[in-house]
This record gives sequence, structure tokens and C-alpha cells, in this order.
Amino acid sequence: MNYFNYFTEIEDTFIRRRGKHLLLSPMDWALIESWKQKGVPLHVALRGIEQAFDSFEARPRRRSVKSLLYCEEEVEAQYAEWRERQQGARAVEAEHSASVEANGQNGAGVSSDENAGLPFPRAAIQAHLAECHAQLKQAHASRCATSSDELCEALARAAARLAELEANFARSVRPNAEQLEAALTDLDALLERTITAHLPAEQVRARRKQAEEQLRPYRARMARATFEQTRDNLLAKLLREDCGVPRLSLFYL
Repeated sequence: MNYFNYFTEIEDTFIRRRGKHLLLSPMDWALIESWKQKGVPLHVALRGIEQAFDSFEARPRRRSVKSLLYCEEEVEAQYAEWRERQQGARAVEAEHSASVEANGQNGAGVSSDENAGLPFPRAAIQAHLAECHAQLKQAHASRCATSSDELCEALARAAARLAELEANFARSVRPNAEQLEAALTDLDALLERTITAHLPAEQVRARRKQAEEQLRPYRARMARATFEQTRDNLLAKLLREDCGVPRLSLFYL
């Protein structure tokens, strides 16, 4: 899986096949995130999108494809087929990995390029971390001005941890992007859990209803697990916006 380009590759493929520039909606981004969380490989998602458009173009109709949700059923089908094929290939893959490790892959020269091994330019990652840190500090100040609770404390801890990650990244000669992303994902999960637990119940219910209403036209064509994950992702996005909390993951750089 092309971990860092997952979102943009899917967006580019959808826009290319649709034939018209159309920005993805929050629902579409939530759907992509649900695929990522389920472990749908990038190449499988792209193949599903291509197949969905091939089928659409084979039977021309008046309505155009306006949402990535049109491709959801085919992506799920492709993912199910891929998982079946993997069952018999796991032993071979494990043996191959062991062989590669035994032979060693550390003989290649190390690049002096400061962007080597990073998914995005170093300066762009630093700017992303700095912007997220500033937004977290603002969210903390806003929350603590009216309430001193666990959410206020979680925002303070997250801001402090992000400042630490930002400093470590800045002084590291060859920063590990995978470790940074794992730490950012952990912070995102912590914030989402705390936000959902400590915002007023009526606010959470209203936002959940809003998310379900946006997904309602597509629910019949979505697998239950995918619908629930997409709804939860969309809900988390809405609640974070209510609190002024940014997405920290490099996916949102």
C-alpha cells in the first residue's frame, strides 16, 4: 500500500475517470478513510474505481457519476476477491520476506538529500506540524476559557506532545516518517475519543444525525461495516471542526 499517497491517488483516479474536475466531498473523504482503516490496498481501491467506471460507460445513462460512493460496491467486491487470493499466498510471501532479509538490503548508498525517505518535502511537513500545533493551542485556549475538563487536559497534552514531535523532526538528520505518522495517528485517536466523550450528548447526537443524513442516499449500496465506519469518520470530522481541532496525520498535509 502506498501509505502516504493513498488519498491523493484515489482522488486523482476518480477525477480522471469522471472527465470533469470535481472536488471530493467530506463524505467521499470519509469513505476513503474507511477503506484505509479496513486495510484495502491502494491498487485494489484504484482497480475498483476503474471497474466501476468501465461498467458505467458500457451502459450510458443520463445521470453522471457525482460521488466516489458510486464506486464503493465495486471496491468492496475487489477487496473481497483480493483477500481470498491472499489466503494461499501468505506462506510464500513470508518465505520471500525472510529470504530478502537474510540477503540484506542495506548495501545501497545513503542519499544526502534532506527529503530522502520522506513522503513530502521536509519543509512541508515542518509547516504542517507548526500549523497543527498553533491550531491545537488555540483550541485548548478556547476550551479552557469556558470549561476545565478532560477535553481541556487532552488538548494540552496533545499540544505538548506535538511540540515534542515537531522539535524532534526539526533536529533529526534523517527523520523516520513512519514513526512520526504512527505518533500523529495515536494523537488523532486520543483527541477523537476525548472529544466524543466530553462534548454535550445532544451535540454529538445532532452531528451523528447529520452524518447519517448525508450518507442516507448511499446506505443501501454500502456494506454495513463500511457504512458505519464512514459515518463514524464523518462524525469525527464534524466534531473536530466544532472544537477547532485539526487533523494531525500527514494524510491531511
